[in-house]
Amino acid sequence: MNQRVLRLAIPAALKHLLDIVQILIDMLMIGVLGVAALAAVGLSMQFMMVIQAFMGIYAVGSSALISRYIGSGRRHRASAVVFAGFWVALAGSIVVGGIGWIGSDDFFRWMGSDREVIELGSRYFQILSLGMGLIFLDTLAYNVLSAAGDTRSSLIIKIASAFLNGGLNYLFIFGHGGFEAMGIQGAAYATLCAYGFSTFLYGWLLMRKGGVLGIYPILIHNDLKKMVVIGTPAAVERVAGVGSFLLFVWMIASQGTEALAGYQIGLRIEALAFMPGFGFSVAAMVLAGQYIGARQHSNAYDSGILSAKIAIVFMGSVGVVLLAVPEYLIRFFTNDSATIDEAALYLRLVGIAQVPLAATFVFSGALRGAGATRLSMQISIGSLWIFRIIPAYAVVTFGGGIVGIYTAMTVETFIKGWWFWRVYRQKRWINEKL
Repeated sequence: MNQRVLRLAIPAALKHLLDIVQILIDMLMIGVLGVAALAAVGLSMQFMMVIQAFMGIYAVGSSALISRYIGSGRRHRASAVVFAGFWVALAGSIVVGGIGWIGSDDFFRWMGSDREVIELGSRYFQILSLGMGLIFLDTLAYNVLSAAGDTRSSLIIKIASAFLNGGLNYLFIFGHGGFEAMGIQGAAYATLCAYGFSTFLYGWLLMRKGGVLGIYPILIHNDLKKMVVIGTPAAVERVAGVGSFLLFVWMIASQGTEALAGYQIGLRIEALAFMPGFGFSVAAMVLAGQYIGARQHSNAYDSGILSAKIAIVFMGSVGVVLLAVPEYLIRFFTNDSATIDEAALYLRLVGIAQVPLAATFVFSGALRGAGATRLSMQISIGSLWIFRIIPAYAVVTFGGGIVGIYTAMTVETFIKGWWFWRVYRQKRWINEKL
């Protein structure tokens, strides 16, 4: 079982790392165009976070069904879920892309952007909206292949598409290689070309004979209904998480520019600590679904425990580094002493909480893989609001300062990790009916 967990987790973690690296490279190249361009793309990424949360309806729902069918040996039924997911993703992308194309100006205006940011951001986001189908299908393909037990192919595709994205950024943004300099619009076109390339490769993998999973062109309405029923709580959980994140950022911003800058830098450094947690979350999700489908309930439980133990070792080790020497990491981003102090405070407190955070990643992944998305949603939203948002707001109201806000965040992470562990140990999620 050890090898199976690592075979799933390591490629998933590395793909997550590449996602982060690709965003950083994009931001570095776009930063050359000026502060307005950087702000426009940054806000666009916030909008994409909300859209990606809605993708949970078909991404998580299809993953839970496919892993269960693969485990029970019903490969054709799993392939039929891919076909159903294709139509849900396509329909969703048309709706979201249409809203993005029509309302992009309003989105940036609502965020209080100035005229230049509104103009640049609208151009960038409208181009992304035109290719929303590619983004939705890419997300579907990654999730269904992972649910079938293949995270390695997704890593290889991500490596190729990341190189393509970086190269096209260089050509399109700055006008090299005979191309006209398109600025921020060039960055959007490069992103869509990378998504189109990866979607083509995913399609080839799913259509070829003898692959880990295929597309069976039969629409089974019961599976379509199950996908939506399972996926909707996951989407609600993600949307609530994004909304809470933005509210939390607002509370930090109320503590001053240095506090906000330190938080943003700390968040990017902490994202590297998320890498193993994300990988083992995928492993726990896939194995929970497959073992339950095979009626190997003991293995379903044990695979989550093993994934959690390994994730705790990795993330706990990173936590020690964050706790001990955060300043060395922060100086890669800034030399401002006040910002360094603020970022170091954040990283030390999140370093303390890396172990319960690892448990949260893995056990919530296992619950989603088993189809217990409603239970995962209740724990995540309940913990987030009762133990983080409300206490942090009280701190802001009564002048407790940034230390109080971060303390509420750290305490909530411990509570949520314990809560997921308690529910996981009860094993009721194993009997979730799909």
